[in-house]
Amino acid sequence: MAQIPIQTIHRDPQLFYWILIPITVVMILTGILRHYATVLMAAMPKKQELPAIREQRSLLRGVNLRMNSHNISPAAFQARKDYLVNAYENGAFLKEPEKKGQAAPNPMTDPAAMEGMMGMMKGNMTMIIPQTLIMGWINAFFSGFVIIRLPFPLTIKFKSMLQAGVATRDMDPQWMSSISWYVLCIFGLQSVFNYLLGSDNAASQMQQQMGQMAPGAGAQMFGPGVDPHKQFRGEAENIAVVAHHYTLDGVEKRLLQSVKV
Repeated sequence: MAQIPIQTIHRDPQLFYWILIPITVVMILTGILRHYATVLMAAMPKKQELPAIREQRSLLRGVNLRMNSHNISPAAFQARKDYLVNAYENGAFLKEPEKKGQAAPNPMTDPAAMEGMMGMMKGNMTMIIPQTLIMGWINAFFSGFVIIRLPFPLTIKFKSMLQAGVATRDMDPQWMSSISWYVLCIFGLQSVFNYLLGSDNAASQMQQQMGQMAPGAGAQMFGPGVDPHKQFRGEAENIAVVAHHYTLDGVEKRLLQSVKV
């Protein structure tokens, strides 16, 4: 059976030292600078008032009761259920009970919401500006160079991803261009940043983008434009329809059946 000949490209070995290594080092240094710039621009967390903390924790209490109801007895669950449903519907846990039933305020007039949007804009700037500068630097000095050959075969579908900026139709997909190496560094340097800066770092562009797309549930529970009373009433309805099943119901019978010879 005839083997497919391996495509060989005669290229300067110095390309590895003058293109691949500089791009990698610049990407790592840029990520470190992005991390410390994000830390410096981060606003100091404001001290929350006790009613606001009570409002958030009270809703989480209902969520925990609904998710872990099988761990408590029917009498204990019924007592907690009656108390929380009644308190949620009456607005007993609201930070501002006098505003119950009013429309949610405009987030554009809320100073806290504007501060949050400014923080998000600063985070976007720390990603967009370095990415634009590095991409312009690579296009100006390293565009069109083939710098590395991957040690494993690939299908033709990877050609457009690994050979960006190289308009060659017959080149084997194993060869990678300088621009594609830059894109690969964006996705593949997360473990390096975790080693240098710790797991909770702001160096990775992909991690920041995923964090903005899927923010924490607690941070957005009572965000701008959200009516807390509607949140409580919705959770009261969820708790009211829970079908309680106690884990220890019939445990004696199950235990005897398990040890029966």
